[in-house]
Amino acid sequence: MQSSTNKPRLSFWQLWNMSFGFFGIQFGFALQNTNTSRIFSTLGANADDLALFWLAAPITGLLVQPVIGYLSDNTWHPFWGRRRPFFFVGALLASVAMFLMPNSSMLWMAIAVLWMMDSAINISMEPFRAFVGDKLNPSQQTAGFAMQTFLIGCGGVIASLLPSLLTNYLGVSNVPVDGAIPDTVRYSFYFGGAIFALSVMWTVFTTKEIPPTDLEKFRQERKNNQGFARAITEILGGFLKMPKTMVQLAWVQFFTWVALFSMWVYTTPSIAEIVFHSTDAQSAAYQEGGNWVGIMFGVYGGVSAIAAFILPILSRMTSRKFVHMICLMIGGVSLVSIFLISSKQMLLLPMVGVGIAWASVLTMPYAILAGALPANRMGYYMGLFNFFVVIPQIVAGFVLGAMLKHLFNYQSVKVLMLGGFCMILAGILTMFVKDVVEQS
Repeated sequence: MQSSTNKPRLSFWQLWNMSFGFFGIQFGFALQNTNTSRIFSTLGANADDLALFWLAAPITGLLVQPVIGYLSDNTWHPFWGRRRPFFFVGALLASVAMFLMPNSSMLWMAIAVLWMMDSAINISMEPFRAFVGDKLNPSQQTAGFAMQTFLIGCGGVIASLLPSLLTNYLGVSNVPVDGAIPDTVRYSFYFGGAIFALSVMWTVFTTKEIPPTDLEKFRQERKNNQGFARAITEILGGFLKMPKTMVQLAWVQFFTWVALFSMWVYTTPSIAEIVFHSTDAQSAAYQEGGNWVGIMFGVYGGVSAIAAFILPILSRMTSRKFVHMICLMIGGVSLVSIFLISSKQMLLLPMVGVGIAWASVLTMPYAILAGALPANRMGYYMGLFNFFVVIPQIVAGFVLGAMLKHLFNYQSVKVLMLGGFCMILAGILTMFVKDVVEQS
């Protein structure tokens, strides 16, 4: 690829076009994060099994993202480029899965479709991170990730609010009939599938990629890198060659994503119980709680969209890792505070803090990491870095259900408190990260 010094500075709208696919990707993720526990519970899942059923998300990320990163690094097509073929294929598959998910009639079907949906979303998502490193100079990379974060926030807001909007303004039924998924959730997923495909296609057809500087050398290297065994060796061997900054960020990511996984899995049963006083997923009260969680998640998505443009300014005034530390601290305290709140309106306040943390989680680690990576391995290392997003979720998936049952007496909100403390710890660990660009 071209060296960073040869990359032209992109305009606002060029940054917008290359990042717009993330609007659709987050639309899919937000519908998943807000409604998956609700869908599983409606189909008969027990609260202490939810974390296990959610394992599809991190495990598919663990398997898919490093492979897609490796393959996209070794791809070049005169029309499609390097990353865009994966955007395109992932978007089509994800859209199909989003149409299937709310039509699941049994629990095992919903779990199977979650595996398909998450695999497809990961195919599209991983190359977007590398895309920023491919196209932008280091001086614009934080802005590039911030643009992604802004569009992620916008997509998250609309997707999270959809079930409530359909209920309150269009009169769509929010009550499960004969154990089926409520119409509000079904129509939200249909709309989300279309938005996912259209948004990613916008990026595919409006953004060009920078070709390798020496195309013949690239083709020879690609030929040498062919073969499944070679790919697996390269992917696994990367753990021994990780830059120091990446190793330090791994610990930050671990505790951050334990916290986020806890929030996504257990917010719905927590709010349904402590605010709407129901643990019966077939009841109207529980489903109303599910809608309110959508509003809560919409708030944190909206805050993250605004914060995305403030964080780069603050990082220039201080440092990227200081900003990330403060944001994680705010998010952690906010999650812990949910335990003390019983008013549904007051629950929106901690979501402001979570939104600030979410904006930083989606921006700062990747901006710090991009400055420490070789340009020709950007997709590979960004995919490898995803291990430290999914491994903590896998660990959490195996242990949180047992903790809910044996330590917390089925009080889901205490799992949210645990997540908050993990996020605070992640903030402390951020101060031990070496930011290569800022220290050079």
